[in-house]
Parts: sequence; structure tokens; C-alpha cells
Amino acid sequence: MAARTSVAGRIGRGLLWLLLGLLLLLLAAGGWFWWQLGRSVPQLEGEVALAGLSQPVSVTRDAMGTPTITGATRADVARALGYLHAQDRFFRMDMQRRLAAGELSALMGEATADVDRSIRVHRFRARAAAMVAALPAAERAMLDAYVAGVNQGLGDLKAVPFEYLLLRGQPNPWTAEDTVLSVFAMYINLQPVTPRRELDLARAQKALGAEMAAFLYPRTTPLDAPIDGSVLPEPPMPGGLTPLSAPPSETVPAAPPPVAAVADVRLDETVGSNNWAVGGALTASGAALVANDMHLGLDVPSIWYRARLVVTGAEGKLDATGVTLPGTPFLVAGSNGKIAWGYTNSYIDTSDAVVVEWIDEAKGTYRTPGGQAAVKGIVERLCVRAACEMLPVRETIWGPIIGKDAFGRTIAMRWTAHEPDAIRLGTALEMERAGSVAEAIAVAQASGIPQQNFTVGDASGAIGWTVIGRVPRRVGFEGQEAVSFADGTKRWDGYLTPGETPAVVNPVGARIWTANARVVGGEALAKLGDGGYDTGARAGRIRDLLLAKDRFAPADFLAIQLDDRQARNDPWAAMLLKELERRDDPKLKAMIPHVKAWGGRALPGNVGYRLVDQFRKRTVEGLYEAWLGKPDRTSRQKTHAPAQAEGPARRLLAERPAGLVPKGHASWDAYVDQVLAGVVADVDDAAGGDLARYTWGADGGTVGRADIRHPLSRAIPLLGRLTDPVDVGVPGDRATVRAQAPGFGASERFAVSPGREAEGLFQMPGGQAGNPRTPWHLSGHADWVAGRPAPYLPGPAKWTLVLKPAG
Repeated sequence: MAARTSVAGRIGRGLLWLLLGLLLLLLAAGGWFWWQLGRSVPQLEGEVALAGLSQPVSVTRDAMGTPTITGATRADVARALGYLHAQDRFFRMDMQRRLAAGELSALMGEATADVDRSIRVHRFRARAAAMVAALPAAERAMLDAYVAGVNQGLGDLKAVPFEYLLLRGQPNPWTAEDTVLSVFAMYINLQPVTPRRELDLARAQKALGAEMAAFLYPRTTPLDAPIDGSVLPEPPMPGGLTPLSAPPSETVPAAPPPVAAVADVRLDETVGSNNWAVGGALTASGAALVANDMHLGLDVPSIWYRARLVVTGAEGKLDATGVTLPGTPFLVAGSNGKIAWGYTNSYIDTSDAVVVEWIDEAKGTYRTPGGQAAVKGIVERLCVRAACEMLPVRETIWGPIIGKDAFGRTIAMRWTAHEPDAIRLGTALEMERAGSVAEAIAVAQASGIPQQNFTVGDASGAIGWTVIGRVPRRVGFEGQEAVSFADGTKRWDGYLTPGETPAVVNPVGARIWTANARVVGGEALAKLGDGGYDTGARAGRIRDLLLAKDRFAPADFLAIQLDDRQARNDPWAAMLLKELERRDDPKLKAMIPHVKAWGGRALPGNVGYRLVDQFRKRTVEGLYEAWLGKPDRTSRQKTHAPAQAEGPARRLLAERPAGLVPKGHASWDAYVDQVLAGVVADVDDAAGGDLARYTWGADGGTVGRADIRHPLSRAIPLLGRLTDPVDVGVPGDRATVRAQAPGFGASERFAVSPGREAEGLFQMPGGQAGNPRTPWHLSGHADWVAGRPAPYLPGPAKWTLVLKPAG
């Protein structure tokens, strides 16, 4: 007995020592990681010898980490900005260039391999190299200064950014190509990487017929709120379904060999933004007032990097404040004392699905206006960590072949992002110095960036809107359906000239607003096309709030930016209430008081709002799923329903035509029964059937939460304790002015009058810092969550760093 006790004691002591050893090992690893974090904190003060500077550059940072960079030349400021970007944000910059190049998997592994494969077909790294080689000397010198600053900033860190320790990788030096790739990454974030609208329409035409396809994918909704007041007719509702075996007005193509269908890769939900401006007649100062909040995926740190750029030398004074995109040397949106400007994604039509007419598909020959041509075959080497594969890419004279549509036609993609001058770095630098609305619009219309709604106001009180970026001139077709370019009657004939690109300057009423919906109609709309406009819910709400006042200050604009009223869902609340009152199910009856009290506001504690949202979402997506099936599992598409589904869905539920009962249902009542059963199931799953817990911003929920995290903390939850803010419920929804969803929302908010920047307001989630041991880590995030006003300009200097010419 004593022997057994002795053995047990020895085992127990052994286990104790083992556990103690493991604990010490974990503590040592944690301590080492904490030490490494400290070694990769940016240098805050003192002097640094920065090669290539012409004169010293001063960098002062306020308590939020916002730098004011003051130098004699713009090239010196660019070099210093590159240094700061690398020290604060290099991992984010790396992910950006890897996304555009299709090289994420070399660092991240198999989890991102499918994304890389979908992007490689566009060959953006090769295109970036060609663009850099063609840069004018002055632009190349500016870019080279920025690149050199980035690489010295990275090299001056005493340890690599902590993400590389976790991923067991090493950062590669920055190159001029990588800056171009950073802009290509914004193309990918803001525009579909396949001609999505044409592919969706072909799928619907084959399954349901041309009339029903046009009805389900309209070019307008009842919520449109363009600034010119134009109205488009809604398509007629068909009496029934007439599936097609061939595209409208075309013959059945020859049976193609087996090939994968086009995968519609959606890297995120539809992204959107708000901007608006009022003229000087509506402000106390007489200067224009401009608001901007760009809605994107939200991470820690923010996609943007706040900065004030000051140039004092003989080349011309500059004092510009706003947001920069790490990886690039220029201000993206902001003000320069003379103008203030901002963007929203335009959703104009920037790409087309081109039907390839094969002469001999096996040999890769096809018809063009100039006669027979051969497909160009290219092999891309794609590496998933150390394992590499050869990825074949086929290109036509119009663009890469991306697969086949629902009718089996081979589709090539014509996209403005593929053009040799899709990115023009010089125009971004010109925008920083524009002195009036007229100058800014001229620069915008000559620019090369992803096409955006560009809203600008100047110190004299003028305001204007145009599309920034190049607009293709289509000949012989509208761009809504896949067409052949083979005989030349349908084609792109270059791009609209600056004078041809639509613009609105100083409209009657002195108000301009955009929010990803249709901005204009008539001839202007015909020029811009429709790339999948949003419904107009946000645009209409902004318009109404702007028309409700005749005097504005920055605080008034912030109040609009924080508006959480959801007018789009008013009809859905009425429909839901009507359906609930018709039914006897006690679970449905219990919802009635909440729906009656929903109030239309997307507030975290609102139960009724979540019920109405679920009813709408399940109704709309269920209609498209009934007729078109679920999206292919290899696609990142969550639903076949477009943003414009609002109009068709409302009309179908209101009229309930007998010939259009959703497939698989005996009647419209049966369909609504299924929708309501889904709402009940969601309440059971999300809140255990307890309606009181079924709030819009419920803890652990998937709707009204901020859910802003470091990209790696989703895979490494323990990391989030260091990097991520506490998750909270926040007001807003995707279609409210305060656009919000988990991990998505306003990536910045500002309201500013040029020349009166000291009165302006600014908010940004996620903070400036990439390293959690940086003193300003998550600074400003709490202001964004709470909607608290914060100054537009940087505050008093807390840290000063002097960059001096080396040698």
C-alpha cells in the first residue's frame, strides 16, 4: 500500500513539474512575443538619417498618432510618408499587394488559394510592371522616393512586424510595382472581378425567359433618388415563365467541350459609401461644406492612414489633410485649404462580357473585326506556401477568358482595369493642388483610378459632381448583356473625353448627394451605364435630410452621417404585420408588439427591427432561390438577388400573380408561410426562442455588431485580446445612412469646409497603429463607435521625429 502511494506521489509530482514546465514555457513564449512586439514599434522621436532627402523633414504626431509631415519638396514628403507607412502598416500593405497580385497563399497558405486563382486570370502584377515602365520621369522619381522610404522604414524596425512571426514568413521589399498593385487592390474591392451583371442575366434568361429576367434584374427601383430628379420606368411584370434554350435573338451555339462555369467571386458584400456637399449659400462662412464616409470592410488597423502633408519649398506651397492609402504616396480624400473632396463607389458599367466566337476552339482561334486571331496562352506560377502549381490563363484581344455563361458561350472580360493607363499616379498628385471645383473636375475626368462618384466643394462656395476615372465609350450596345465584338459593330471606341463625361456643377438648390445609386438619368446615364446601382435608400434619405434644412455646419453633417432610420423597410414592416395578424401561431402572434414598435431605426436594442429585416431578407432571397436555385458552392456569391431586387420583390408580394408563384410552393400564402417559419427558426437559433434577446445588436449576433478585428485574430482568437477593440452593438444597417454590418461600415467620416479645416470633424475606426504596443493603438476608435465629434486637423504635437538627409 505504501509502495503504491509512493508511486502515485511520484507520478503526481511529475505531472506537477510537467505542468509547471509548460506554464513557464508559455510564459517565456509570451514574454518573447511581447518583447518582439516592442522591437517593431515605430520610432517616435529623435533623428533618423533617411537616404535621398534633399532637406530635413519634420514629422510631428499628435496623441492619436496622426502625423504632420513638413518638407521642402513633395518628393521629400513622399519619402517620409513611405517611411511612416512601413513602420506603422507594412503587413497591411503587404496583404494589399498580394491580393492584387494573387499571391496571398504564398504567405497565408491554402485558405486563400481560391482567391488567388480567381485573381491571377487578370495578371495584375504584369500589368503593374508595364505601367511602371511607362511612367513619365517626374512621376517615376516621386514613386521611387516613396518606395525607398518604405524600404528604409521597414528596415529600421528592430524586428519584423509581428504578423510575420505568427505566419512564419518574412516581408519582401517594397517595389514600384507594388504601389500600382495597391491601387489594383481597390479595383478588386470596389468592382466585380467578373462581368457579374451579364452573367446573372444570362442565368435568369435561360431559366425563366427574357421578360422575367428583365423584371428580376431591373435598372431602377422605386427608391431611386438621382440629383437630376430623373425617373426610369420599371419593367413590366410578366404573366409567366418562358425558359430559353438560347440567348435572345441568337442561335444555339455549338456544344462546347466540358469547362468550368464562370465563378462569380465576391470578395465581400456590395460595398458602398456616402458623400454630399452644399454650396456656400447654405453655410455661414460662404465656403462649400463637404461630407464623406467611404464604406468598406473594417479591420484593425484601418485601411486608411490619416496625415497632414505640408510642402514649403519653391515648387509651390501645399497644406493638405485627409486620408492616405498605405502603399501609395498621395492623399486619397480630404482638403487642401482651397477644395475638399471625397468619393463613393459609382457602380457605373466598367466591364463587359464579350462572347468569343470560335473558329476552332481546340486550336484556340476566334473571330475578330480584323479577321482570325489566336488566343494567347500564358502560364502563371501560383505558390501555396512552398507548393507551387502552374495556372493557365487565356487572353483574347479584348481581355482574359473567364469561363462560360449559362448558355455555354465562352466569355472574355473587357474591363477598364486591364487598360494600360487604368492607373494614373500623376493625377492623384494634381488633385492635392487643385484650387477650385472646375480644376478638380478637370483632374478627376483625366484620372486613372477605380471609377468613383467624385464630389467636391471649394472655398468660394462652388460644388460639383462627376465620375473620376475613365468611362468607356460603347458603340452598338448598352452593356447589359453579353455580346460578340467579332464583327466590330459592337465595341468599345476608346473613352469619353473630359468634356463628354457627365458632370453637375452648382445645381439649383446648392445640394449634391451620392450613395452608390443612380446619380443621373437620360443621356448622362446612357454614357455611364449601369454596373449594378444600389437601391437609392441611402441616397434618398440623405436628400431628404439635406432638403429639411437651409443652413449647415459640420455638426449638422455628422448628424446626417449618424442617421440610423431605415425608410426602405417601411413597406416590409407593414407587410409583416399584416401577415402576422392573419395567423394563429403563438410564436408569430408574440412578434406583433415588437413589429408595431419597430420605429424604423436600426438600434442595437430593437427587436422589431431585426424581425422586419429577417422577413425582408428571407422573402427577397427566397424568391430568387426558388427560381434560380442557390449559388454554386464554389462561388462566393451568397444570393442571386441584386441590389435592385427591392422593386421586383415588393411588387410580387403586393400583386401575387398566379403565374409567378415561386417554384416549389402551392401558392403565395404557402411561400409566405415558409418565410415566416424561417423567421421563427432564426429566433430559435439566435435567441433560444426568447424574443427579448433577439435584438438587432445582440451579443454574439451576426447583424448590428461592429465586429472589427485584426485579419489574423479570426484565426487566432487569443491574438484579439491584444489587437482588437471590445465588440459592441452599434446603430445602423447596410441601407441606412449610418451604413453598418459586422466588419463593415464607414471606414472614415469627415465633414469639412476648405479653408476652415479647424472647424471640421473626423472619425476613423480601427486606429492608425498596426502594432498593439504603439502608444496610439486604437486611438479614435471609441469616437467612431459613439459618434462623438473629433477634430479634423491633427492635435498638438506629442512626438517629434526629424528625418535628415543621409551623409
